[in-house]
Amino acid sequence: MSSYLTLAEFLPLRAELKKQNKKLVFTNGCFDILHAGHVDYLAKARSAGDALILGLNSDKSIKIIKGENRPIVPEHERAFILSNLRSVDYVVLFDEPTPHDLINAIIPDVLVKGADWAIENIVGRDIVEKNGGEVKTISFVNQQSTTNIIKTVLERYSGEKGN
Repeated sequence: MSSYLTLAEFLPLRAELKKQNKKLVFTNGCFDILHAGHVDYLAKARSAGDALILGLNSDKSIKIIKGENRPIVPEHERAFILSNLRSVDYVVLFDEPTPHDLINAIIPDVLVKGADWAIENIVGRDIVEKNGGEVKTISFVNQQSTTNIIKTVLERYSGEKGN
């Protein structure tokens, strides 16, 4: 089995979770260079329900929203790493700039994003709330970001050879 599922592979699992009255939590992101902030965020998201599905931006999607130099880590590697975290139950890639269509297909019980998002701006909020679900934000415990990690690497190694 691959390290992630297609939407078609996930939908029967979603139906089974509903049948068992399990609360499905959805979050999404690029997770380009995984760091402690990501792991903390995903653990907190998972605690909001019985299972966590991570909508992972594909390489194509990341290029659209972050530019041609991203992602640093290819989608199959990101999916593999994330699907092996204890807090992540399922990983599904999506090619669009936002997870709107994925959320609409899955209809999670809980939609989670970082607290840097205002609730009214969270993509899929309307879908989840219309179907009786809830939308939550999670505060970040540290200010790590992939962008800051890239900047640090460039600053520290910009003139060095052979490292």
